[in-house]
This record gives sequence, C-alpha cells and structure tokens, in this order.
Amino acid sequence: MLPLFFRPVPSNESKGSKDAFTETEVQEYKDSLKTKAEQLIIKGFPEKIMKLNELLETPSFCNRELSDVHQDLNVPIPDPISLNHSDDGPATKKLKLENNLNDIEASGTKVMVLPSGPVPCNKPLCELIRIAKPYIRQLVEDSNLLKMWISFMIPKIEDGNNFGVSIQEDTLAEIQSVESEAAAFFDQISRYFISRGKIVSKVAKYPHIIDYRRSVQELDEKEYLSLWLVMCEVRNRYCSLHDIVIKNLEKIKRPRSTNAESLY
Repeated sequence: MLPLFFRPVPSNESKGSKDAFTETEVQEYKDSLKTKAEQLIIKGFPEKIMKLNELLETPSFCNRELSDVHQDLNVPIPDPISLNHSDDGPATKKLKLENNLNDIEASGTKVMVLPSGPVPCNKPLCELIRIAKPYIRQLVEDSNLLKMWISFMIPKIEDGNNFGVSIQEDTLAEIQSVESEAAAFFDQISRYFISRGKIVSKVAKYPHIIDYRRSVQELDEKEYLSLWLVMCEVRNRYCSLHDIVIKNLEKIKRPRSTNAESLY
C-alpha cells in the first residue's frame, strides 16, 4: 500500500466523466418514467376502469344481502348462575350474597380459555378485503407515478406565460389528493379489525349480553358497505384522473408555447 503522499489524486477529467455518466442514468430514468406514465394514462387506466366495473357487478359486491356477512362468534352463552338464598337468613349472609352479585355484574366472566376454541375473523369480509387490497395498493402506486411524471415536466420558474404551469400544478394537487385518500383506505381496514377485536373481547367477557353480539353483526355489515364504497371510490378515482389528464394532456406535456407558435 502506497503512503498517503504517494497516492494518485483523481483527475478532474475522470471525475467529470463519472458525473456525466450519473447524469445520463438519471435522465434515462426520467425518460422511462415519462413513457411508462403516458402508457398508463392512455392504456392502463381504461383497462383498470373496465375491470373494476366488472368486479363490482360480481355477486361478491352486487345485490348481496347484509345477512350474508354474518358469522357465528363461537362464544357460547354460559348457563345462568343460580344463587339460592332465603330472605329469612341472617343480614350478614344476605349482604354477602348481594356483594357477590355486584362483583359478577362489575367484572363479568373471567376469560382464561374460550371453551369452543378461538373466535375466527369474518371469512366473507376477509375474502373481500383480499380482493380489494391489491387494487388500493395499485392506485397508490399509479398515483405516485403520475405525480412524479408531472413533476418532471414542470418547467423552470419564469415570469409570464404560466397558464400551462398552473394546469400542471392543479392536476398535481388532484393526484396527490387521490394518493392520500387511497393510502387512508388501508387505515380504514386495520381500524375495522381493531374495533371488531375489542367488541369480541366484550362478548367473551360478557357472553350473556346479547347487545355486544349484535354490535359485532352491525360492525360487519358496516364494513361490507365500506368495502363496496371503497371499490367504487377506487374506480371513480381512476376515472377522474384519466379524465383530467386526457383533457389537459397537451398543456401538461408542453405547458409553455414557443415564440414561433405564439405568432400564429
């Protein structure tokens, strides 16, 4: 190994060639992204819209009864506790029995192991979630791609002739809104499982209270409607993005006209 003072110093020529190579790679990435985004708008979005329309007409989403998503919780109702006591007994004994009743009402049933095994997730809803999640994720990815595509085509800041740039910025804001909304759909799904788990734990602790069991059914029905609405919104967002970009495609790609074009 050469001492430090004998090591060759990189020349400016080799450093410049490396920077030029890196810049070329970045430009190639930008060009490929632009091509991919344009193909997505022209061909990919219409195909996605038609596929979502077909999916929403399937029996899983169309004309389905809400009772179809009900599912047994596998939490049996225990036998009632019989407390035999006479009113003629000592006052201390009656007081003790009353305290025991109050303790049962306050603490509920101790849940160590469920006698019939675990409480399953709602299978019909899990199947719908399995179908919906890839479409939601794809909408997030497609929105991100369009966002970068428009960002790359925004010209440098100059005075005047910024009408096309304002169209780019408005379209970019709409795409960012769609991206955020699609990402929030994942949070909605996770919150459903958290809420259902909390209610099911109440059913396990208070199995004799039927309102808790009914609330699970109501939550499952609500989630079914929410999933149907989510798929409709995914389809609608693809339609709105396709519409706004196609209508303003020329201004998005060429936000500023050249001097030669402005003479005619």
